[in-house]
Amino acid sequence: MKEIKAFIKPKRVQLVVESLRDAGFESVTLSKGEGTGAYKDPDASPSLDFHFTDSPIVKLELVCQNEEMEKAVQLICGKAQTPEPGDGIIYVSEIDDAYRIKTGDSLKQ
Repeated sequence: MKEIKAFIKPKRVQLVVESLRDAGFESVTLSKGEGTGAYKDPDASPSLDFHFTDSPIVKLELVCQNEEMEKAVQLICGKAQTPEPGDGIIYVSEIDDAYRIKTGDSLKQ
């Protein structure tokens, strides 16, 4: 299994999530964040929590079967792209297993 973490611009989140759901990726977690990458968004502002200027970012997380990873990554890349720089980054990690809390059943196929 693979875990995908994508850091994308907030204005692209709805399109990305809808596209993932349409492709069968139903379980997605979203978190608001602040990015400090090389590119500074024109909307960047001083952080209320940290002592630097930042750009708003959304972290999207999902876990999928190994054979679904490439499809999910390509979908996120295609839908999260904008004409401006600083579209974000995607990390992919290996997951040993995942379990449904309600039943204790493994999600690994």
